[in-house]
Amino acid sequence: QVQLVESGGGSVQAGGSLRLSCTVSGTTTSSHSMAWFRQAPGKEREGVAGIPPGGLATYYSDSVKGRFTISRDNAKNTMSLQMNSLKPEDAAMYYCAASAPDRWYFQPPRSGDYPYWGQGIQVTVSS
Repeated sequence: QVQLVESGGGSVQAGGSLRLSCTVSGTTTSSHSMAWFRQAPGKEREGVAGIPPGGLATYYSDSVKGRFTISRDNAKNTMSLQMNSLKPEDAAMYYCAASAPDRWYFQPPRSGDYPYWGQGIQVTVSS
């Protein structure tokens, strides 16, 4: 059974940084595209960053490009999201997600491409 668990969320002031981590079990991350999504109250879920299995390319939504960095460590079965220059509009529940095996996605992530999800972790940004 594939399980994803997020960690590292919390509260930060605008302009600050947070690092989210996602630990995966039940599969080997090296065969999955991985992604981070977020959802704020009353808004649709947004794919903010994606990384294909090889990790040689990364993809971001326009709203976070230049501020967020996605990375993966296949040896540790983990993925991370470094979030810098946080803004109040970045506040949301953040979710890590994994594709089906051997799916390579070269675009900002779309929810329907990712069947495996973590429970989510809250990020709060105060102004």
